[in-house]
Amino acid sequence: MNAFSIVIYIICGLYMLLNFRHDIHMLQQNSYRIDRYWKWLNRSGDISSTSRLVNVGALFLLFSTLLSPAINAIIVAAICCGQAVLMLRKKFKKPLVFTPRVKRIYSVCGFIGIATSLAVILTLGRGGSDAFLYYSGGQVSLGTILLICIFSWAIAIVAVWILKPVEASINAKYRNEAISILKSMPALKIIGITGSYGKTSTKHYLHRILSERYDVLMTPGSYNTPMGVIRTVREMMKPYNEVFICEMGAKQLGDIKEICDMVNPKIGIVTAVGPMHLESFKSIENVQKTKFELIDALPPDGFGVINNDFEWCANRPVENVKTVRYGVSDPKGCDYVATEVNYSPDGTSFTVKGNDGTNLELHTRLVGECNISNLVAAVIVALHLGLTAEEIRRAVDSIDQVEHRLNVKRTPGGVTIIDDAFNSNPSGSRMAVDVLSQFKTGKRIIVTPGMIELGNEQEKLNRELGKHIGENLDVAVIVGVYNRNALVDGIRSTDFDEKNLHIVDSFADSQTLLAKMLAPGDTVLYENDLPDSFK
Repeated sequence: MNAFSIVIYIICGLYMLLNFRHDIHMLQQNSYRIDRYWKWLNRSGDISSTSRLVNVGALFLLFSTLLSPAINAIIVAAICCGQAVLMLRKKFKKPLVFTPRVKRIYSVCGFIGIATSLAVILTLGRGGSDAFLYYSGGQVSLGTILLICIFSWAIAIVAVWILKPVEASINAKYRNEAISILKSMPALKIIGITGSYGKTSTKHYLHRILSERYDVLMTPGSYNTPMGVIRTVREMMKPYNEVFICEMGAKQLGDIKEICDMVNPKIGIVTAVGPMHLESFKSIENVQKTKFELIDALPPDGFGVINNDFEWCANRPVENVKTVRYGVSDPKGCDYVATEVNYSPDGTSFTVKGNDGTNLELHTRLVGECNISNLVAAVIVALHLGLTAEEIRRAVDSIDQVEHRLNVKRTPGGVTIIDDAFNSNPSGSRMAVDVLSQFKTGKRIIVTPGMIELGNEQEKLNRELGKHIGENLDVAVIVGVYNRNALVDGIRSTDFDEKNLHIVDSFADSQTLLAKMLAPGDTVLYENDLPDSFK
């Protein structure tokens, strides 16, 4: 094997490793779950992507007799170089995070790919004193690398499957450590928060209010999975913490129960039950059952707080623990309600009234009914834990907007930005459109790719969102192809002016369009921002 051959192999080998990186990145965005990743592969067309088709073309070229094997090998290496440059230049909204688990998966993928390639090279690539690339062994060796690139997604799946026992053992060890830490703090007040939407904002608001009196730890960011909760307890819990607010996410039955069995909450908040993650839940009944696993897990002396504005919260009876119901849009059956809600340029004023005589006048910089609802839940728990009206009033007045969740900003150029890009759901998106519709100066513009993970309801709900947009806003910018037809059909079912309907392929394209369109006084709502695994 000469230097020329080695260079060719190194170039193609590095390109192979970049393919593994891409596959692991998408695996991470699909929670390392093989079933979800497989669905994504089929839905996104990644198996037959342009890059993989180019690799197939390169494979055929490698064995072509039109040119010499050496020239073919050089062209294949050039193709790999070009593809590698494109992969390295590609920007992602959510970059790959090199966690220990990613490193383990990458190591197994790399071992399989490199070991297979080396085995073929060493077995077939011996051509005596001549350059091996002039022999079929060289062609087969490079062809093996290209095949690995074409089917790198399959190797990534195999790596995850191989590592399952390892991950289970590591997770069990970490879980036991977290449980031991929590057991060592019997006085710790543990509050669980779940819901189809609103749980993250409620968590932040409750943290700010309770911090007026207690030392509070909350799960950061979207650490709402069992491993996210475990990591929070192991790495962030301090002996002097008095309250632990634990956000609990779920995508299938048993997810909330798994977290509850570990942290044993005494207070539970269910912010909403709605048609989210129907792809995995299959039915709204399963969503309800899963969210109420939190309430079912509370001890007899616990305290449940349930949002009755949602039908699938209101119709779920609870008998195992004391609960209170709250609402904003529908006070029927509620123990606490938000009344006298008034929006102004500096925020919102409202009053929390309770059957127990509570009459708490509050002001917040937040806007939108969803935020008021989330604040009411936080206020109820604060009252339950003994905070005074003045402590609550002071905290609510100082609460900052949660990033990417109906966050209102004003630019120096006089344009108002409403950032609701974290995720989108049927209730929240409709509410965000309603908030934007209240702005009366300039154009009211929405930029959205629509809503995802709604199962069989996805097309219907996105069409309804499109109709609501058409009835209330001035300009619509539809991003991407995933929900394009449903959104556009909904908008066109109204008398929306067609010239104000814009369809673009990417978020970057929408920014270019807005740069030409915006004027002082305009308001732009960014409703949802799909992850890289959606197109």
